[in-house]
Amino acid sequence: MKKQKWIALLLVCIMIVLTACSGGTSSKDESKNSSKSSGENPAATRGNELVIRVAGDPQNWDPIDTFLLAWSTVATSVFEGLVSRSLDLEIQPGLAESWEYIDDKTIVFKLRQGVTFHNGEPFNAEAVKFTFDRLLGEEGQQGPQYSNYTSIDNVEVTGDYEVTMHLNAIDPVLLTKLSGYGAVIVPPKYIQEQGAENFDMKPVGTGPFKMTDYQRDKQVVIERYEDYWNKDAIKLDKVTFKVIPETATALAELQTGNIDIMTRLEVSQAATAEGTDFIELKDVSTPTAYSIRFDTAQKPVDDVRVRQAINYAIDKETIVKEILGGYGNLISSFQSNLSFGYNKDLEPYPYDPEKAKKLLAEAKVPEGTTLEFFIPGTDGTFKEIAQAVAFYLQEVGLKVSINSVENTTFQSELIPQGKAGQMYKNGWGGWTLDFDNTAYLMYHEGEFWNPSYKNEKVEQLLAAERATINNEERQKIFKELTEVLYEDAAEVNLYSEVEIYAVNKRIKDFQPPHDGRFRFEGVTVE
Repeated sequence: MKKQKWIALLLVCIMIVLTACSGGTSSKDESKNSSKSSGENPAATRGNELVIRVAGDPQNWDPIDTFLLAWSTVATSVFEGLVSRSLDLEIQPGLAESWEYIDDKTIVFKLRQGVTFHNGEPFNAEAVKFTFDRLLGEEGQQGPQYSNYTSIDNVEVTGDYEVTMHLNAIDPVLLTKLSGYGAVIVPPKYIQEQGAENFDMKPVGTGPFKMTDYQRDKQVVIERYEDYWNKDAIKLDKVTFKVIPETATALAELQTGNIDIMTRLEVSQAATAEGTDFIELKDVSTPTAYSIRFDTAQKPVDDVRVRQAINYAIDKETIVKEILGGYGNLISSFQSNLSFGYNKDLEPYPYDPEKAKKLLAEAKVPEGTTLEFFIPGTDGTFKEIAQAVAFYLQEVGLKVSINSVENTTFQSELIPQGKAGQMYKNGWGGWTLDFDNTAYLMYHEGEFWNPSYKNEKVEQLLAAERATINNEERQKIFKELTEVLYEDAAEVNLYSEVEIYAVNKRIKDFQPPHDGRFRFEGVTVE
């Protein structure tokens, strides 16, 4: 990068930090002026409970109605699936003690006995059948989780504590999907008597904590379930999740001891948080990937040469180093290196503005063409990234109009309806740790979050990948798939996230989750 461009980028980023008064980002000036604590821990008298800051509220706790990480952050402690995933991302028994593949399309699950839902209702094979009948039936088909489980034909009760799952197609990542989100087990009697709308706001599961208070957009309180089947693993009495979208507000709450754990600490806040005597920082790599997605139905990004040019025009390495402070890993496809299917041989697009200009000229894009770039309004860090992107594209002759919108509207309406401009921020949790889920929902024609992208070769490879449970064969298919997507430039792949947690030192044995799904087994407080 030329020296003058380097200086200009730094000036842009500094200006954004100093003027970001409405996006939730604490400025570097504010960080310098924050006073170091006296050493006393103001949270020490809180007792055997935690208070955790979360940035958003999923608005609905029914597992079949959600796709948001904000749901799973809390609900992993309320609900359980047939299988579970440990903090180290290993599949382990959950509500099923064991399982066996009879053939590629038939799985028998032996269920755990002596388990109850939080309302006292017994867990058994009928509850499992009810859950999947509901998920795969008319009610579930109206929600975003249905498409994850269409490989399941039906669940048959073959004993009081045994079910047989019959598949209509091979599903190589089914077990991972059964560990969370739409596949967690729900209480039949409670839902039938109370109704789905009540369940949305007052969920009941079998997990180690029961939800005792929910104030939308304010807080969620979960308390230890005394009849939990593995209750000895849970030491905490209560956990309160406070919804605080603004990171500056969250940091202030952390420093005054009003919260114990701040998720999604911004890089610009790290020094301030770490300078507080009773706070320590923990970082963890995540499967979450971030990109700038193109709506390929809109000109001029309907032309692959323009999409490639934008990829060459953006210095992603500098963005990670300077804006993220190194808390990010460069990616060449829309997945992290934690994901099965990651192509380690594929290098990210290099920074080459001259090549970008040449491709734009070939595509006959007039200089000064404006691109609409939509981002969610609560993400202060990505606002800085968007400004840097606008700077880079200006250098190759493109103008960028940045549109900051409310997050729920952005995710649930604008992106699915193709109303998020030629470019928009795209973040994906990669929760299955397998490229199958990400690739299918992002690139398969007609999916909820894919308003326009179509590629026949991609469709063929997606179908081939789902036709085998042989992981060696699937890895080969994913390698080809990532190369096709790379060449077609469906997006600008930026980075996979390294998340920073600020944690009160009174908390012991807390491990930040790779996947944002909190687990509290063994966690204690002083």
